[in-house]
Amino acid sequence: MKPINSKSRLLLLIFFTLNLSAQAPVTDNPFFKEWKTPFQTPPFSEIKKEHFLPAFEEGIKQQNAEFEAIVNNEDKPTFENTITAIEKSGELLTKVIKVFSSLNGTDTDDEMQKIAEKSTTMLSKHIDDFYLNEKLFQRIKTLYNEKESLNLTTEQKRVIENYYLDFIRGGANLNGEEKEKLRKINDELSLLSLQFGENVLGETNKFELVIDNEADLEGLSERMIYNAAETAKEKGYENKWVFTIHKPSMIPFIQYSANRELREKINSQINADYLNKEPTLYCWVS
Repeated sequence: MKPINSKSRLLLLIFFTLNLSAQAPVTDNPFFKEWKTPFQTPPFSEIKKEHFLPAFEEGIKQQNAEFEAIVNNEDKPTFENTITAIEKSGELLTKVIKVFSSLNGTDTDDEMQKIAEKSTTMLSKHIDDFYLNEKLFQRIKTLYNEKESLNLTTEQKRVIENYYLDFIRGGANLNGEEKEKLRKINDELSLLSLQFGENVLGETNKFELVIDNEADLEGLSERMIYNAAETAKEKGYENKWVFTIHKPSMIPFIQYSANRELREKINSQINADYLNKEPTLYCWVS
């Protein structure tokens, strides 16, 4: 069994992407509209926090409908009507996950963290529903058992093998009681991982390298010094400069500061933050 980071588990559904078969509801939610931006980049100016949870719910609903269409297909399982269909499912959900993960990782706050907690529980259940779907597993198992006679490419055979192993590791062969136990464990792991990440972020945000001697700014550019002064003002310091271990502040400081002692001070905090990174959590999903 390969250990998997629990936070990464929330992003597994990104692999179930692309063509959306269900019709999205018509609302002002930008996730339910076609993005006509350059390269279909997210219209961040239109996306509000209240849009995320309804989009998560609708995305899960639509992908579940796509999974149902796969398992209710009366044709014999093939690579196209099973594996390819899975890979092409979940366009809306993938879109929401990518945008929310990006924003929550760079511009989070208490409201975003509450959304993260709710969506984590929803996604954990959704992933378990996928791997514990008996009918879907039987289609995968049929392809796995017959892969040598299906005139498949080497790559297609490998994909089928990976799906089969993922379902086994995801609990497909467990009995009913064991599956329910696994669901509870996976949900707990997901929430603990989220909580750990929030705790680490909180500790990261606490660190401040406060400089009150202008001579200690030697080597830094005017822009870096200006940004540090603005950060100090935001934190309530007058006539001082503040550097943090957020990358836009930390990396230029370490690279250009002429003060070795201060570089070591901020670097030691970075090392402590790295040692407190999210632990590897073990679960039956790859």
